Amino acid sequence: MIRASVAAVTNLEDAGFLLTGASGGLGRPLAAQLAAAGARLVVSGRDADRLADLPGHPVTADLRLPGEPERLVAAALEHLGRLDGIVHAAGVVAFGPVADADDDLLDDVLLADLIGPIRLVRAALPALRAAAAEREGTVVAVVSAVVAEQPQAGMAVYSAAKAALTAFDKALAKELRRDGVRVLDVRPPHTETGLVDRALAGTAPRLPQGLDPEDVARRIVRALLEGEKDLPSTAFGPA
Repeated sequence: MIRASVAAVTNLEDAGFLLTGASGGLGRPLAAQLAAAGARLVVSGRDADRLADLPGHPVTADLRLPGEPERLVAAALEHLGRLDGIVHAAGVVAFGPVADADDDLLDDVLLADLIGPIRLVRAALPALRAAAAEREGTVVAVVSAVVAEQPQAGMAVYSAAKAALTAFDKALAKELRRDGVRVLDVRPPHTETGLVDRALAGTAPRLPQGLDPEDVARRIVRALLEGEKDLPSTAFGPA
């Protein structure tokens, strides 16, 4: 079925969603709010214990590893029966000058923040296209970051990964426009998720008080419901 435009979801009742990074500081409120809106969830992260108290069916996965995105999508389809949407909120961060970033660190950041998400979306496309033929509003929402808009010194590798992810989202949206699959690129300002305290390398610079993850999650879910396709940092208001 060919569509000229992509419709809003309008409601999430009974929609089958895969949420990655579900056990993180943003993933937890996203899981709660998606479930409250009626979505049936598969929640994913690397730590099974941290997934145990979340709404939805837990599936552990490490998207940095080859084959894991495909396995995760297969597990989500087996549990949900169909895939109406993905919300990708997983990622890592690293701080420090490029000169100090060895090959292992480059691989970890780029695999987690760019290659893994691309592999995940690629694996999910057949199911998303199939669901779009039956239900208005099939969606891929990918959480990038404000550094995609404003790259930061001391965060060059992370900034590059997020900027590339945003470019991927924008190109993907053009590819999928006639398939009925909407792509939502999300670039929130600094948010108090605790990610900076779990950096793969380096120490975070002094940062202003970040946004409340509950508020950021609420804004993302609203965008899903209202058919938005782009959430720049300015869409979230001041921290």
